[in-house]
Amino acid sequence: MTRTVPSPQKPRGAACLYTFPDASRFARQLARATGIEMERVTLHGFPDGESLVRMQPPVSDAAVLVRSLHNPNTKLVETLLAADALRRSGARRVILIAPYLPYMRQDTMFHPGEPVSQRVIGTLLGQAFDGVLTLEAHLHRIHRLDEVMPCQAQSLSAAPVLAAWVRRTGGRCFVVGPDEESEPWIRAIGQAAGAKWIVGKKERAGDRRVRIHFPALPPSSRAVLVDDIASSGGTLAVAARALRRAGVSTIDALVVHAIFAPDALSRLHAAGIRHVLSCDTIPHSTNALRAAPLMAAALQEMLS
Repeated sequence: MTRTVPSPQKPRGAACLYTFPDASRFARQLARATGIEMERVTLHGFPDGESLVRMQPPVSDAAVLVRSLHNPNTKLVETLLAADALRRSGARRVILIAPYLPYMRQDTMFHPGEPVSQRVIGTLLGQAFDGVLTLEAHLHRIHRLDEVMPCQAQSLSAAPVLAAWVRRTGGRCFVVGPDEESEPWIRAIGQAAGAKWIVGKKERAGDRRVRIHFPALPPSSRAVLVDDIASSGGTLAVAARALRRAGVSTIDALVVHAIFAPDALSRLHAAGIRHVLSCDTIPHSTNALRAAPLMAAALQEMLS
């Protein structure tokens, strides 16, 4: 008589990371930085476009779901389904690590007939998760993520990561923000890096044209342009050309979230930017700045 031996189940732990396939690289860095075990979320797609999300039960008491939410319209639904699956599989606390968080810039009704997307997505995620951690959410009229999410939510500043790169590269340089709105952030980066800093004044010359003017530049031939999100690269390119006209010979650019259009990098290089580097919040060829250690420290604090 053949006996069927049931497969052993993993022991229930205090915390575990659960990662979608497209976030496994970032999740592995988080796991190494925190010492937390990592498990994979599996996805099955149906012909009509629906997704089935699965994880191996039993899950840990504290389940940490990892996924960057660029290309959000599919990912948001799967992420909400995963939160429900984790709770039904035994998790008492579910935390989302979303290195990039979408739909945060539409924080008011700019024109009649529009939604306030920030409130819609913030409410959905805040109800599904007990905690949400992200990096440099695109916040304007609010100052804290927990103002729009009914949970323990935090948007971390990438200033320490960017300032560390400026310090490592050495040399005499100054940090540049493309507009006045970025002034507090640019000041924090410059002070942490021990570098001078300036911000430009942006003027719109039409729907698609902007001009950027800079004050008197510090006495240095190298500038580091910094922006939180870059898609077309237009703002950075305009800023770089203005710096070149002012006599800056070497310009590098640091971007937190690299949502780059296919021709964005060639546009930036044509504007005179030498190196374009980004954080690894969104997978891209420019990824050179690791955000996982920063987010790991905040995660451990949230778990404790």
